[in-house]
Amino acid sequence: MKPLSALEKQLLSTIADIETIPTGAFNIREDGKLKQRNTTANIDIVSKQDKQGIDIIVKPNTKNERVDIPVIITKTGLTDLVYNDFYIGENADVLIVAGCGIHNPGCQTAQHDGIHTFHVGKNAKVKYLERHYGEGDGNGENVLNPTTVIEIDEGGYLEMETTQIKGVDSTVRVTNAVLKDKATLVIREKVMTHGKQFAETHFTVDLNGEDSSAHVVSRSVAKDDSHQVFNSLVNGNNKCNGHTECDAIIMNNGTVSAIPRINANCVDASLIHEAAIGKIAGEQLVKLMSLGLTEKQAEEEIVNGFLK
Repeated sequence: MKPLSALEKQLLSTIADIETIPTGAFNIREDGKLKQRNTTANIDIVSKQDKQGIDIIVKPNTKNERVDIPVIITKTGLTDLVYNDFYIGENADVLIVAGCGIHNPGCQTAQHDGIHTFHVGKNAKVKYLERHYGEGDGNGENVLNPTTVIEIDEGGYLEMETTQIKGVDSTVRVTNAVLKDKATLVIREKVMTHGKQFAETHFTVDLNGEDSSAHVVSRSVAKDDSHQVFNSLVNGNNKCNGHTECDAIIMNNGTVSAIPRINANCVDASLIHEAAIGKIAGEQLVKLMSLGLTEKQAEEEIVNGFLK
């Protein structure tokens, strides 16, 4: 396999903790094309024939394996759209690491839109990590629009952690999920915006199954003149438990709008929603500054801790 360049290593390390070519199942996409791929006895990755994207097929009873499917963009003016489907077999237990890193060297927009669909089989367990990051030498914008569709079968479990690190000028993040009996969904979103960046999130979860549950939490920091919008809707359509929460810190002229919603469509649905937006508490800054930190260093420590 062709070795990674310094730029490729830097982007892949940031979004997927990849320092060298992985040894397990992986698919690396660069500038709209397949760069390298590997499969294992239990995990297959197949290119779609009708559109850009891949099918990731995890065999039933697969345990403790990892799949890496990062995307990197190093050209200005490129718009990339992919459709990735994950088929997770019954009783499987797998870690999936995705995300997109953009290095935009010019003045045109570099954009990646990914539509990921998860078919989580009966009693299967998935942990999904997705990180987004942007940088560049020019003035071109970095745009990322991820869409995630989730279907969890009886007893299935999906834990999804999404992180927007920095450098993303515009993003609209959409997640729709449907859960069957005793299925569980846990979502943890972390978003950082600065400058004049914009980030909008939409979560919709349908708790259709008896004893299904969902825990959806967003933590975000809006700095400078950036703006964020958080929308969440949990529909309790059976005996179930649902919780949605948005916590945000605003700094400088940053603004955040939070709209958490719950619909109880069954008398046995137990649902909670929460939202909190505010600036960093003065006593937190004073305490850290008393330990020798500058105000800026204290703010950074508080923000980093908040987004962990």
